[in-house]
Amino acid sequence: MLGMDRRTPLATTSKVVHLMTNSRISALLPSELDVEQKALYDSIVTGPRSDGPQLFALQDDLGRLNGPFGLMLHIPGIGSALQELGSAVRYRTTMTGRVREIAILTVAAATDSEFERYAHERVGRAAGLSEEDIEALRTSSFTSEDATEQIVFDLCRQLLSDESLEDDEFLRYAAQLDARAMLEVVVLVGYYKTLAQMMHVFDVCAPKGTDNSERSSL
Repeated sequence: MLGMDRRTPLATTSKVVHLMTNSRISALLPSELDVEQKALYDSIVTGPRSDGPQLFALQDDLGRLNGPFGLMLHIPGIGSALQELGSAVRYRTTMTGRVREIAILTVAAATDSEFERYAHERVGRAAGLSEEDIEALRTSSFTSEDATEQIVFDLCRQLLSDESLEDDEFLRYAAQLDARAMLEVVVLVGYYKTLAQMMHVFDVCAPKGTDNSERSSL
């Protein structure tokens, strides 16, 4: 890959650089953040993601952000907008928790996003997904007797296929989802595809010691 050591950080620095788990980019300590980065950091660790039971680790033991959140700190202007969009997708849509997590895990499977599987399989279980549901979503073979769950899964798969949405297909989805619901799904898919691409480029994985990181190393 262009002769670059995959574990060499992109920036040259004389101080010790902590890489994110198995990644190509430095993991920023809270003490290393500038004012803009610190504002973004605080919005992530004290916002709605931090409310209630902590189903996955936002930070490591040194306070460094895991997954896409650590990447966002490197581009705080864009990162702030991204994290706000993600918060809206997670907490301010009309989707039920189950439907939302079905959609997110469908993207995670299609993009082979280890961190999103790690995080959202845990969130999905809390939202009511069974182990059978989780396994079916891993293999993109999910089915549901609930019409909304099934049509959202089908729409996500269609969007992830990169094929054009023809008029007859659009009408099939529109027969069960109103314009607001369909737009919410389209934005969710685009958002989580963006996170997956960021993490693939910089080789950001699930935190060490998790089931997902252990599975990926097999």
